[in-house]
Amino acid sequence: MEEPIVIKGVNRQMIEVTQTDSPFYERALFVVKPEYAGESYEALHREAIQVMERLGAPSAFRRRNKALFWGLRLGAAALGGAGIALLAVAL
Repeated sequence: MEEPIVIKGVNRQMIEVTQTDSPFYERALFVVKPEYAGESYEALHREAIQVMERLGAPSAFRRRNKALFWGLRLGAAALGGAGIALLAVAL
């Protein structure tokens, strides 16, 4: 049986965002780089919120549109192939 990995002596500043406004995530944890550990909590929290907004999970609308796009693309390819086949048979 493998021993669990234990990290000892780690002292890092972390920012926890509990209001994610996401159906997928309850909270987010950000580990602050050592060179920015002296920044104010407000600045770090504001940056964490901005990162979460940029990295948010795709909405159901976006996923649905992507599926529709690919469906239309495949349908157009099938129609194009059928058209070429009809032209080849007619000649």
